[in-house]
Amino acid sequence: MRIPKETELSKNRAPNRPIVAPKFHHTTFTTLRLDDMVAWYCNVAGLTPVYHGESAAWLTNDEANHRIAFLSPPGLKNPVDKPHTIGLHHTAFEYADFDAWMYNYVRLRDSGIVPFLTLDHGMTISLYYADPEGNGVEIQVDTFGDWSKSKEWMSGSLEFAEDQLGAHFDPDKLVEAWQAGLSFEEIHRRTRAGEYAPAVIPTDIFLPEVY
Repeated sequence: MRIPKETELSKNRAPNRPIVAPKFHHTTFTTLRLDDMVAWYCNVAGLTPVYHGESAAWLTNDEANHRIAFLSPPGLKNPVDKPHTIGLHHTAFEYADFDAWMYNYVRLRDSGIVPFLTLDHGMTISLYYADPEGNGVEIQVDTFGDWSKSKEWMSGSLEFAEDQLGAHFDPDKLVEAWQAGLSFEEIHRRTRAGEYAPAVIPTDIFLPEVY
């Protein structure tokens, strides 16, 4: 592992921060398709409605009272050129192990839900989906299995400093390798080496156009 340059270290420091930092709790979206959004997040990310009303819903997939909220007040308008405007690109959900991550990919693929972008970032292998209104949703698995190690790799490795996107891959090639009995570590190594590259490499990371 290399020693980062001073300029990089200064960017990674956070001198002006609260003494006790609050924990991230939830993300809220406005939506014109409330029921569709609730159903999609339940299917893709295992969320469960805590409350699903006529104009709003709050969902969770752990002990929190909610992790995703949807608001559908009167007067909302469809976005214009959403993929090319600033704002939230995606929210992310993480599986604790590779097998569960793979099973979920296969389950969704077989029901017609496929990612628009697939990347091995180095610290995670990630599938990016678009929800019914074109918001990005990342389903990932940590390649280190330890947040302290993946955080250290991100902050101190030359590999990540030079390439934050990582290697594109064909998820069905990962399925074949997984079903053939290859270990997570070997699949990750081969993915990073480009052995499972898709036939066409995406040229951007823009969200797909929905409207």
